[in-house]
Parts: sequence; C-alpha cells; structure tokens
Amino acid sequence: MPTVADIADLLEARFRPDLAEPWDVNGLAVGDPSADVRRILFAVDPALAVVDEAIELGADLIVTHHPLLLRGVTSVASSTPKGAVVHRLISSGIALYTAHTNADAAAGGVCDALAAAVGVVDPVPLIPAGQAGAEGTGRIGMLAGPLTLGEFAQAVAGALPPTEHGVRVAGDLDGLVSTVAVVGGAGDSFLDAVRVSGADVYVTADLRHHPASEARELAELGDGRPYLVDVSHYASEWLWLADAAEHVADAAGVDVTVSTLSTDPWTARFSA
Repeated sequence: MPTVADIADLLEARFRPDLAEPWDVNGLAVGDPSADVRRILFAVDPALAVVDEAIELGADLIVTHHPLLLRGVTSVASSTPKGAVVHRLISSGIALYTAHTNADAAAGGVCDALAAAVGVVDPVPLIPAGQAGAEGTGRIGMLAGPLTLGEFAQAVAGALPPTEHGVRVAGDLDGLVSTVAVVGGAGDSFLDAVRVSGADVYVTADLRHHPASEARELAELGDGRPYLVDVSHYASEWLWLADAAEHVADAAGVDVTVSTLSTDPWTARFSA
C-alpha cells in the first residue's frame, strides 16, 4: 500500500518542485509521510468544507492546488481559520499535500488543462521556463478555427465549472479571435507578456480594474487586441484536478475523488 511519501514522490515527479515560484509553498503541510494511503481527495482549496468532505469519504490524504500556509502564521490555534483546518486534519488522521505554482508551470499542469478546456490546440508556454519547451508560465496557441469574442466567451463559460462570478469580457463581442493566451489563477501581472505575444484574447482570473483598464486602452490604440476574458480563480484551476487525480490513481492504484464542491468565495450576483 502506498504511503503519503509515495504519493508525494509521484506528484513531484510530474509537477517538479523546482518549477515553483520562489515565494511559493508546496509539498506536505500536515500529516505523517509514512502513513498508508487508500483514498485521496483532490481539491482546489484546503478549506474546512473540503476537510469535512474528505472525512465523509474516508480519505487519508487531501491534495490541493492552493497552500494552507502560504503566508507566515504565528498561531494554529483551533480558533483561527488555518488552525481549525490543521486541528481537524490531525484529529481525523488526514494528510494535506499541495502542488501550487509548480503545477501551474508543469507540462500537463493547470495552464495546459485550462488551455485544452477553452479549445487551444498545441499550446506552448507564454513565458517558457529556461530551455524546457513545454514548461513555463501560462500557455498560448490557436483555436481550431476563428470565433467571435462572444462565441468564444460563451464556450469558455460552458467549459468551466459554474460560479457566481461567471465570465466577464472586455472587447468587441463581434471581433474575431484565433490566438488565445491563458493563465490559470490571478493573471493581471502577465498582461504585458500577453500583449507582446500577439494573442487575440487573454483568459485568466482576478483581473483588477486599473491593470485591465490600462490594457484595454493600450489595445484600443492598435487593433483592439488582446481582448480580455476574466473568469473565477477557482474555476480556472479546478480543471487540472482530474488529470492529476488520474495520474496518481494509475500509478499508485489508490481510490481518488475530485471534489466538485465550489470553494469560490462568491455566493450570489445581482445586476440591475
């Protein structure tokens, strides 16, 4: 029977830790590396509701994309949000492992999953990692055929898990798009790279007002591109879980479940 350490080794062979950003935290956050693993729950966030789901499933390990302890903490008292997760995990005998920006950059990782879901054919990294052609930040590639921005945005909405955030668009809905850039998760720091790449449209999450507004003003000085498609952070990264879970299940022979519990923080949306 595989151990927590065995599962960690499988994940790190596929999503190498050296691909992670210097500020990131990955790997085993809670648990005994020598503990046996029979069932694993894959999820985006290490939220209390996800831990409860793992308890109900009888999982021995949770693999999440987002770290629990990304920022420094001075207490894991059970009265704090992070401490409550740590205590519940330990009391239930469940380990927690994270693959974050290393899974973003790796071949077959978060960005590849997002690119495939929105119809990008043969994507390559937007910003390659060293000489490794299949690894790096984001992805860029062509659609099988041109679509209007409106048609493309509708396809994106259908490809991602539904959230109250939905899909927001900036640009001419009748404009044709063929070249697509994607970054899973928060992506407004890559707007300049997308503009230089020549992409017609950029799919990412958490686009803030000022960077998005400036990017659109710059685009309008030219041909109006890149258009922007802003999606839920959670939804943009959830797509990766199925491939990661299948990889571990095939290699380790354990039961795997991909959580469909939405951990997007927004629960309602209103418009006039």
